[in-house]
Amino acid sequence: MAGVHQSNHPLILHKLTLLRRQETESKKFRELVRELTWLLAYEALADLPLMDWPITTPMGTMVGHKAAQKVGLVPILRAGLGMVDAFLEVLPTCQVWHLGLYRDHQTLEPVAYYNKLPEAATVQICLILDPMLATGGSAVAAVDILKRWGAQRIRFVGLIAAPEGVRRLQQAHPDVDIYVAAVDEYLTDGSDGRPAGYIVPGLGDAGDRQFGTG
Repeated sequence: MAGVHQSNHPLILHKLTLLRRQETESKKFRELVRELTWLLAYEALADLPLMDWPITTPMGTMVGHKAAQKVGLVPILRAGLGMVDAFLEVLPTCQVWHLGLYRDHQTLEPVAYYNKLPEAATVQICLILDPMLATGGSAVAAVDILKRWGAQRIRFVGLIAAPEGVRRLQQAHPDVDIYVAAVDEYLTDGSDGRPAGYIVPGLGDAGDRQFGTG
């Protein structure tokens, strides 16, 4: 799918398998989310614009590089919080702004309850962080908010996506690239007794598994 960057890195595939396992406890789950995000950060920022930076080394002078644009991280509460620290380790100058969106379990539509964005955009690149791109409702709502805020370049970074969520986000915002470790098979519809709106094979509820509330 155009605009979808699905990683095939061996370390990502290995760690994602550990993340999916039902037996993986919360502490290990959080560690794996951080490690996977750390690896995905390199892919999501591979084309980060650079500018020349003259420096002096112990052996002389040279012209190096530094990031030419400011990057903002926008974790969708609460599951997206587990992805922030890894990005800050890769690029400590990132700004972090929070959006609170939860999915209504009856309608499967997003409900906004928290917005910590300043009055005007302060970065050139926004990365929306959410481990799961399921129905796509929260991702679309987050992009809507960021575009109204003035963000010009937006990307979604997650761990697992459903085809339905990918299509919904691409139809609403075809300019937003998607970076994930895997695109899974489908979303549950509730017809077989399982809760509706969950990714299969997926990993369950990423927020509950991170914070031990499932």
